[in-house]
Amino acid sequence: MIAKLTGILDSVGDDWLIVDVGGVGYLVHSSSRTLSGLPSRGEAVQVHVETVVREDAITLYGFGEVAERNMFRLLTSVQGVGSKVALAILSVLSANELQNAIAAQDKTAVARAKGVGPKVAARIVNELKDKVTGLVFQPKGVQVSGSAPAAPAGGGAIEDAISALVNLGYKPVEAHGAVAKAASNLGADADVAKLVPAALKELSSL
Repeated sequence: MIAKLTGILDSVGDDWLIVDVGGVGYLVHSSSRTLSGLPSRGEAVQVHVETVVREDAITLYGFGEVAERNMFRLLTSVQGVGSKVALAILSVLSANELQNAIAAQDKTAVARAKGVGPKVAARIVNELKDKVTGLVFQPKGVQVSGSAPAAPAGGGAIEDAISALVNLGYKPVEAHGAVAKAASNLGADADVAKLVPAALKELSSL
């Protein structure tokens, strides 16, 4: 299986790129988010790859970040979500934004992607909510760049707020979802003293 390609950017299309590795051109399908972050043609490029093998084809999907590739894997594990739909979602939501949307059960955000209806969006947030609870959430407005996620401003406060809610007896998935909503509403500078009450308010409204 191909997990990563490092070479020269040969050409780019609407939803694909070709990476020249030692004279061999690899066709890689990608989200518009990944494509928009590519260097100029002829320059060095590296993409993290998910290889999908079927009876009639071997298809490569490339991502600028490992986190985006991991979310692609999660998305395609949901019934009715194929590679095309997964790329559409990752074109409108970063991996971090998607994590937050799933934790907050925000199906409206997921449904912004082309070809994703309300039923599919609801299935995605419902089926994946337990699979993102171990991830560190970043509040809205905190950007991730490069191949490694940057430490979120307020990331420690978010983790502490989640821990506080769990200690109060809430389930981890409930705590993650409530804190994700609170962090999204309050912004990057929110501390534990603000996050916990806001999260409790979210939980009381359920």
